[in-house]
Amino acid sequence: MASENKVATSAYKVIGTRPIRHDGVDKVTGKALYGADVRLPGMLYGKVLRSPHPHARIKSIDTSKAEANPKVRAVVTSEDLAPISDQLAKFVRDKILASDKVLFKGHPVAAVAASSAHDVEEALSLIEVDYEVLPSVTNVEDAMKLDAPVLHDHITTDGLGDEAPRKTNVADHGQYKLGDVDRGFQDADQVFEREFRTKSIHQGYIEPQNATAWWTPDGRLTIWCSSQGHFAIRDGTSRILGVPVSSVKVVPMEIGGGFGGKLGPYLEPVAAVLSRKTGSPVQMTMTRAEVFEATGPTSGSLVKIKIGVTKEGRITAAQAYLAFESGAYPGSSLSGATACMFASYKIENLQVDGYDVVDNKTKTSAYRAPGAPIGTFAVESLIDEICESLSLDPLDFRIMNGAKEGTRRVDGVVNGPIGMLQTAEAVKSHSHYSAPLNGRNRGRGVAMGFWRNNTGPSSVVATVVSDGTVMLVEGSMDIGGSRTAIAQQFAEALGIPVEDVSPQVADTDSIGFTSNTAGSGATFKTGWAAYEAAQDVKRQLIDRAAVMWEIPPEQVEYEDGVIRHASDPELHTTLSEIAPTLNDTGGPIVGRASVNPRGVGGSYVANIVDVEVDAETGKVDVLRFTAFQDAGTAIHPSYVEGQLQGGSVQGVGWALTEEYYMSDDGRMLNTSLLDYRMPTTLDVPMIDSVLIEVPNPGHPFGVRGVGEAPIVPTLAALANAIHDATGVRMTQLPMSPGAVKRGIQDREDEH
Repeated sequence: MASENKVATSAYKVIGTRPIRHDGVDKVTGKALYGADVRLPGMLYGKVLRSPHPHARIKSIDTSKAEANPKVRAVVTSEDLAPISDQLAKFVRDKILASDKVLFKGHPVAAVAASSAHDVEEALSLIEVDYEVLPSVTNVEDAMKLDAPVLHDHITTDGLGDEAPRKTNVADHGQYKLGDVDRGFQDADQVFEREFRTKSIHQGYIEPQNATAWWTPDGRLTIWCSSQGHFAIRDGTSRILGVPVSSVKVVPMEIGGGFGGKLGPYLEPVAAVLSRKTGSPVQMTMTRAEVFEATGPTSGSLVKIKIGVTKEGRITAAQAYLAFESGAYPGSSLSGATACMFASYKIENLQVDGYDVVDNKTKTSAYRAPGAPIGTFAVESLIDEICESLSLDPLDFRIMNGAKEGTRRVDGVVNGPIGMLQTAEAVKSHSHYSAPLNGRNRGRGVAMGFWRNNTGPSSVVATVVSDGTVMLVEGSMDIGGSRTAIAQQFAEALGIPVEDVSPQVADTDSIGFTSNTAGSGATFKTGWAAYEAAQDVKRQLIDRAAVMWEIPPEQVEYEDGVIRHASDPELHTTLSEIAPTLNDTGGPIVGRASVNPRGVGGSYVANIVDVEVDAETGKVDVLRFTAFQDAGTAIHPSYVEGQLQGGSVQGVGWALTEEYYMSDDGRMLNTSLLDYRMPTTLDVPMIDSVLIEVPNPGHPFGVRGVGEAPIVPTLAALANAIHDATGVRMTQLPMSPGAVKRGIQDREDEH
C-alpha cells in the first residue's frame, strides 16, 4: 500500500501516530467475543418462521401443533408484542413480526424456542399459516405505476400531478431548490441529460444478525448482541415490547461488520418475548439466506440527471429526479443522495426531487454513505461525458466548478472550510493521473465524491487508576478501530502516552446515552467527549495539586502530563506520580463528559481507476486504483487508509458484480455468498491511498469523519474507466460482464 500525507500532524504527539490497536490481540487470537459466542445456563435456541410469499394477507396462524409438541418451549406471534396505534411505530413492530400482511419473502411471521437448534428447525413446520396471496412488485419503476399493487392502504399522495389524492406506493416526495433552474438552463450553451438505474445490493458483513435475551422473573431484560448502536437496540426493543426503557439492558458484543446494516433491532425483541414465555435465555442467529432476504440492503433506484454548461465548461444549472426503493416500509436512503450528489460543485441553480417508494422487498437500511454513491454515480458519469464533449481535462473542469468555503449546497448548508479543491488538485498532481496507460481496451476513470458526516450524543467516563493509567469507558461501538482513535484523542488532550489509556465499550446501564456508530460520526463525537473528559480530569488534577501544595489552583499549570507550580519550577509532579496518592488526598479522580457537538465537517474523496475490458466476454479487470480523501486530521492514519481501501473495494463490488437477482414472483435467487458475488482479493489490486488534511475548525483536533465517503465516487470512476476503454457509457449497475458485453455489441451495431 502506498500512502501520502499531504499535511503533517507534527503539532501533535499522539494524534497522527499509528499505535497498535488496544483490542488487536483479542481479535487475532480469538479471545474477542461476538454475539453468537454468548453461552448462558439453560439457554434455548430460537428460530423465525418466515413468509414464502412476497405479498400476502395473513388470514390465520395456527400454532396449536407446535405448542403441543413436547420439544417446543414457546411459540410467539405479533400478538406477543406491544399493541401500537401509531402507524410509523406499527411499521417498526410489523417488520419484527407481521400482523395482518406479509410484504416480502422472508417476512417474519412467528417464532419458536426449543432446547436444540435441530428441534427448533423441526418445530417451525408445525405452524400453519393461511395466506391470501396478493400481486407483488419488486422494483421502483413498476411500484410507481398507476396499476401497481398497493402495499399500504393508508399511503396516499397528491404530489404526482393527480387532481386528487390516491393510494400509492410513493411514501414521500422531497424537493431541494436553489436559485432559478429554468434561467440557469437558458444561460447554458449545452444541456446534457441521462438516466441511470441501480439494483438493490447488500452491505455484505460477515457476521449475521444475532441476539441472546434473558428476561428474568424480576422483570429485567438483558440482551447480548452485535450492533452498531446498543442504545438504539435498547430503545427500539423497549418500544416494540411496550416495557420501560430502564428495564432493558443491552450488552454490546464485538461486531463482525455492519456498514449501516446493523442499526436497529431484528431478532432482539423476538428473543426477548421467547425468553419471557420460557423463563430461560434464548439465542437466535440468522442464516446467510435470512440476512439477504430479511435485513436491510440499500435501495434500487432510477435517477434522471440534467446539467447545463457554457462552452467554457461552467455549470449554469443542474436538475435531478431520484426514485428510491425503501422496501416494504417507508424510509430509503434518499436524503443522502439528494444532499450529497452535487456537493462537490458550486452550482447556483439547482433542483432535486426525490421519491421514496415502497415495494415487496425487505425494508432497506443504510449502507456506507447511504444514497450518496447512487446520486454521485449519475452526476460524475454525466460530468465525464460533458468533459469529453467539450474536450476539457476532467480535473480542470472539476477544479473550475469546485465547491469552496462559503458555497451553499442544495440542502441549504453553507460550507465551512472544506477540502474539495485540495483533493481535486491532489488527484491532478498525482503520478497515477498522468501515468501512461498502454494496452488494448484499457481505460482510466476519475470521479469526485462527498459525504456530509454525522454527529450525535456521546458519553465518555475516564477513571484515573493508582498506577497512573486511565480506564476510558465509552458508549460508541467500535467497528473500525474507534477504541484506539478515541483513546488517542484523550491521550493527546491529557498529555500521556496512548498505551496508558485502556478503552472499553460499556453496556447501556454503565455509560450515558450514545448514538449509533453511523454516518462517520463516532471518532468525531466520541473523540470530542474524550477531549472534554480529559479536560475534566485535568481540572481535578490541578485542584488536587493545589490542595497538596497549599496554593490556589490558579497557580498550578498542567502541560503534557506534568503538573507545575506556575512560579516555582522545582515544584512539579506527573500524573503517574500523583495517581498513587489520590485516595489519601481527596479520593479518586473520574472525568466525565456527555456531548452532542455541532461543527461537523463534510469529507471530499476522489478515485483514479484503471481497468482492462475483455471485449469478448465483457469482463472488467481493475488494474490500478488510487483513493484520495480529506480526513481533516488523520487521528490514526492506518485506520483512515483502511477505510479508504475497504470503501473502495465495496464500491468495486457494487459497480461490477453485486445485485439482488429477483425472480418474476418476487424471490431473491442469489441468497448465498457463492451466488451473491462480492469481490475477493483476486478481483482488486492493492488500493493506494492518499490522505489530504484540511482540519475541521468545528472539532478540537480538526476531525472529519472518514468511514463512509470512500465508497461514494467508485461507481462513477469505474463507469468512466469502462467508457474510456470501450467507448460504451454504462448507465446501469452492476456493470457485469454480460451488461458490458451487451453495451459493446450495441455500440458496434450502431456503427
